[in-house]
Amino acid sequence: MVVSDERYRSAPSAASGRTARCRTGSRVSMSASSRWICFATIRTRRSFAMHRTTRSDEGGGRSDDGGSRTKVRARGRGGGASGRHGNIAAGSFDRQPPALSPASLSPNPSRRHRRLNPRRTNRSDLSAAMAKEKKRKEPPSDAAPPQGGEGEGKRERKGKKAKKHKAEAILPSQIKNKEKRSELHAKLKREKKAEKRKLARERSQAIRRAEELGEQPPERQVPRTIENTREPDETVCRPDDQELFAGNDADEFNAVLKQHIIPKVLITTCRFNSGRGPAFIEELMQVIPNSHYVKRGTYELKKIVEYAQNRDFTSLIVVHTNRREPDALLIMGLPDGPTAHFKLSKLILRKDIKNHGNPTSHKPELVLNNFTTRLGHRVGRMIQSLFPQDPNFRGRRVVTFHNQRDYIFFRHHRYIFETKESKVASKDKKAKTSESKSQPEKQVICRLQECGPRFTLKLLTLQHGTFDTKSGEYEWVHKPDMDTSRRRFFL
Repeated sequence: MVVSDERYRSAPSAASGRTARCRTGSRVSMSASSRWICFATIRTRRSFAMHRTTRSDEGGGRSDDGGSRTKVRARGRGGGASGRHGNIAAGSFDRQPPALSPASLSPNPSRRHRRLNPRRTNRSDLSAAMAKEKKRKEPPSDAAPPQGGEGEGKRERKGKKAKKHKAEAILPSQIKNKEKRSELHAKLKREKKAEKRKLARERSQAIRRAEELGEQPPERQVPRTIENTREPDETVCRPDDQELFAGNDADEFNAVLKQHIIPKVLITTCRFNSGRGPAFIEELMQVIPNSHYVKRGTYELKKIVEYAQNRDFTSLIVVHTNRREPDALLIMGLPDGPTAHFKLSKLILRKDIKNHGNPTSHKPELVLNNFTTRLGHRVGRMIQSLFPQDPNFRGRRVVTFHNQRDYIFFRHHRYIFETKESKVASKDKKAKTSESKSQPEKQVICRLQECGPRFTLKLLTLQHGTFDTKSGEYEWVHKPDMDTSRRRFFL
């Protein structure tokens, strides 16, 4: 039987059934052992050449290198298995046919690599890519050597190595174990403190050396902060500003600050007061001398202002609460204003302060810090008009309004003088008794004790006259568009 790959129309018919149809229409019957030969004859030349080599080595067939009309002839009646239409050489089908991949069915063998699994990587290609990358990273051979000799090159390499080691340092946040993370954090903190002490020791030695030599000591370094790098402001008050002094003599607080009138403050609340509002008002009355509380009830604020003016009050404070928590403070100067609206936050009452003290009824000292601009100067004078201008120093009370980045921090302290005895060793080496060796020395120590409350204010609006939401004229209003920089302040 002679089988040609040009005569078959389709391989599946020959592989799936027992008969195959030729171009002439006649049917060729074949045995089960010879079916796979017909299937192999229609494959590509490369796979079929492998079958030809196998058959030619065993002496059972004949191959033609032309490739176009390749034929396989089975002969030898005595030595092989016999079929219905011919004999097949013995030993030709002892081995299983090789597995044919879908890539081998491609008519163009050069496209076989495109159909491989992309996850499989050829080792030769990988090594070639690595060599190419290594060659790209290497400096060119004709590059100029580093200047400065071998020693400078070594120092440069050492510096690069140190930078690389520093960049590869493990941060505590990258460690998942809590104990190891805390140990590393404590170690870094100790190293930072040691470095700081070392720098301070070097600075002090440099100053001492300059004093011994009679030279000028090095300038003390001033750290860069947001406060000392603030944007320049034209409204910053100057000590020789005569216009500012003239405005102080004509403003609404001049009579109180020059002690022509004794300050008298009325404190009230919003219509629905609850939560920590009453406790805050009680402590506020202990801070501000000569202050009185009037229950708001259902009265409008204008009625309260008329009531305060008729009874010669110089200021009015309204504590506003929201969700049972004080959140705003309204301060009005009477009778002509102005009215300042503050946002109140971070309120801590006296009972919540650890080791707090109880204030006395003495008139406190008033400390105002960092009110530098025209607006800050006006707000500071309004706060100053709430307190009497003749403090009683025997009471040792201090009320502080500290402005920092347009936030006004309120603190209330009393300072305490304490006498402590400390043992000082005697310089007399001949003294033998213990009494002569240690001599007690009395030292007076001053410390502060906070009395509370503690809160923070931020100015929102400043209005001319008393409180009027409809026809009031505002001197200054804080808007979100004004916060263009972190270094821009208004007080």
